[in-house]
Amino acid sequence: MPKGGRKGGHKGRARQYTSPEEIDAQLQAEKQKAREEEEQGEEGGDGAAGDPKKEKKSLDSDESEDEEDDYQQKRKGVEGLIDIENPNRVAQTTKKVTQLDLDGPKELSRREREEIEKQKAKERYMKMHLAGKTEQAKADLARLAIIRKQREEAARKKEEERKGEDSEAQRC
Repeated sequence: MPKGGRKGGHKGRARQYTSPEEIDAQLQAEKQKAREEEEQGEEGGDGAAGDPKKEKKSLDSDESEDEEDDYQQKRKGVEGLIDIENPNRVAQTTKKVTQLDLDGPKELSRREREEIEKQKAKERYMKMHLAGKTEQAKADLARLAIIRKQREEAARKKEEERKGEDSEAQRC
């Protein structure tokens, strides 16, 4: 039994998680608040409240807000005070399914290219090997020729022995 006689530690005991329903309710409240602020800004401005084009824009902006939230993250530390753009940092851009180019040529990674090259080299070697052009194939063919000669000689000797035995058997 561990020292202290308890299972687990003290950490995580007071954690509280927000439910998805609460998160949705908070998002709806924030959107509603933003709409109200936009409406107040329009009424106080040109006096063109009730313009259907502006209402459509505000409805469309609700959909684009979700996308903008992904791109704009909360800045940490001094980032909010100083605008510094790192030229080496590549911003990840998400593409929609309609923007994907599936028909275009796909760039292969280094490992994939090496694997394909390895397979092609193996196929080339096998073709040359079967044609008898490689060193190993030549050695194999020479070995086979030697074995064939030995077998032919062994077969001849056996036939001669049989003929000799047959001729002796006929004499008796």
